[in-house]
Amino acid sequence: MVYEYEINELAKEESWRMFRIIGEFVEGFDNLTGIEPAVTIYGSARLAVDDRLYAQTEDIAYRLGQVGFSIVTGGGPGVMEAANKGALRAGVQSIGLNIVLPEEQAANTYATKSITFSHFFSRKVMLVKYATAFVIMPGGLGTLDELTEVLTLMQTHKIKPFPVVLFGSEFWQGFLDWLRNMVLARKYVSAGDFDLLRVEDSPDEVVETIRRWYVAHEVVGKKALAR
Repeated sequence: MVYEYEINELAKEESWRMFRIIGEFVEGFDNLTGIEPAVTIYGSARLAVDDRLYAQTEDIAYRLGQVGFSIVTGGGPGVMEAANKGALRAGVQSIGLNIVLPEEQAANTYATKSITFSHFFSRKVMLVKYATAFVIMPGGLGTLDELTEVLTLMQTHKIKPFPVVLFGSEFWQGFLDWLRNMVLARKYVSAGDFDLLRVEDSPDEVVETIRRWYVAHEVVGKKALAR
């Protein structure tokens, strides 16, 4: 397969591409305004439907939907499909923000509102902009990228802080140990950078962590959540 390495191939004379990028932002803002409060759920696109984690992801999204959160995902298969399926079952807005890839990522059928992006950076903005919290399910390089990016945005005060919930201590504990024992020990990060990370092992714990944060920190007048 011959790949087109889009970023490498950008040239000054291709400034017209900027209009397409602007168009992606405009479409995102126009279509997603008003979905708050929303929770963005990340995780592996390679998760099988019969995996226990698929059912847990669906349950988390369903329970978050029951208390009043819209669900936002990357719109593809695996964890994203499971989360959109749970949101659809709960009767809340189920948002899928898909991406065009060389090896095509088909949009799942459980999103009630779907947008397809050509550029990762415009898609990432939309995944972050409307979120009240992040749920990070087990995943690969893309999941790690999304996790570290949002923590960096909070660390540098580019977005307001909110809880980042890592699901599954067995999966995430080694990563957290490395951050503390290697990265924090060398003072490459501060102890306070860990304050917004939560590790939970049950859907109930995930939902309650996010619900408590929202009730405690959102201003009066925001959409009320079910108790």
